[in-house]
Amino acid sequence: MAKKTKKKRTKPAAKKRRVKKILKKKIITKKKIKKSPKKTRGAAAKKSPTAGLEVLGKITHFFPHVNAGVIKLEKPVSAGQEIYIKGHTTDFKEKIESMQIERVPVQEAKAGDEIGVLVKKRVRAGDTVYKI
Repeated sequence: MAKKTKKKRTKPAAKKRRVKKILKKKIITKKKIKKSPKKTRGAAAKKSPTAGLEVLGKITHFFPHVNAGVIKLEKPVSAGQEIYIKGHTTDFKEKIESMQIERVPVQEAKAGDEIGVLVKKRVRAGDTVYKI
């Protein structure tokens, strides 16, 4: 019986020691953490690359074999114009060299048209197209 009572007495004491050690660790880590200064907004904040650019449309489809993207236009566009394509993983500038509407080459397109444009990188559906 003496052995059983010894075990019962040592277990709570060991638990208390562990709790004290854990509490000490938490207190130490709390003291070491420093709050970062608040970020300033306005002139000191970074400007987005699309600030001040006019939205031309959105990418609706991509054809990987010919590296062509389909753009649903919100504004008119013409061949030779520079565009900026920005999405979650897409971010590049492109000059419109070739433009087609239903596989017919065109020089200009109006708002509401869906045009096919050759691109140098992969674009994804939902990417936004800006006019530079």
